[in-house]
Amino acid sequence: MSLASGPGRGGVSSQEGLRLHIEKHVAYIQSLDTRKDELEYWLTEHLRLNGLYWGITALHLLGYPEALPRAETIDFVLSCQHETGGFGAAPGHDAHILYTVSAVQILVTIDAVDELDRRGKADKMRVAGFIADLQDPETGTFAGDEWGETDTRFLYAALNALSLLHLTSLVDVPKAISHVQLCANFDGGYGVSPGAESHAGQIFACVGALSIAGRLDLVDKDRLAGWLSERQLENGGYNGRPEKLEDVCYSWWVGSSLAMIGRTHWIDRDKLTGFILKCQDPERGGIADRPDDMVDVFHTVFAIAGLSLLDYPDLKEVDPT
Repeated sequence: MSLASGPGRGGVSSQEGLRLHIEKHVAYIQSLDTRKDELEYWLTEHLRLNGLYWGITALHLLGYPEALPRAETIDFVLSCQHETGGFGAAPGHDAHILYTVSAVQILVTIDAVDELDRRGKADKMRVAGFIADLQDPETGTFAGDEWGETDTRFLYAALNALSLLHLTSLVDVPKAISHVQLCANFDGGYGVSPGAESHAGQIFACVGALSIAGRLDLVDKDRLAGWLSERQLENGGYNGRPEKLEDVCYSWWVGSSLAMIGRTHWIDRDKLTGFILKCQDPERGGIADRPDDMVDVFHTVFAIAGLSLLDYPDLKEVDPT
């Protein structure tokens, strides 16, 4: 799956065009792996497995789950695996939690987890063991890989993957949740680490971890919803933190966080829907971060997921966690 941007640009020029161009987006995603002669295809190899997950998720939400070849998808995922159980971004890349969770998510989505036991370089238990070994027994947080960088994104990714494998019992979930609570801020949000500023992406990670653990009772829901709802700008889009530009990907990071705490009615749903639809390329498919910018698969999937949260017609329902 290519992470190359373009060739299209977001921007719907008329109200008549403000509808989701489903077939165009499906064709756009299907075309991404044909662009191997472009330099950007190779410069984004470090995101290859993530990109495949984004593309597959978008296709499932659009109602086209078989638009990519299943056998080839499984073969590529398994080619990224290490004997430790972890996965790299592409064959030959180091294993990391962010690629490992994408691998697990892909295999679960296409009902292929059993392939790990059949022909993976490591079976399902070893995958779970790779993830569990990344937890710091003292703090409860998780490193991304053997080099030890920690981040609440990694903690969320670990709980997400382990919950999909039904193996959260391998880690100390209460200690992980205690670490999440240390990352809570006075404004109701959460940061990348204790004392770090609130950011919509980190809020999703922390609230998602709390949701998986069944501990949303720890969230100051109204205070957090107030901070999140203030992310909506006059044009309907969200930014990720104060004084930043809108970006369509926050339709997911902000929207899913509001959905998990039951506060999606705190924002203007119609204006957000309009903003997302204006970020499409109605002719060649794909969705950009904002109108007039080039489309890419990252913004495409999170825009579509944001529309699903808004109950947009003809889309499959997305789980906000």
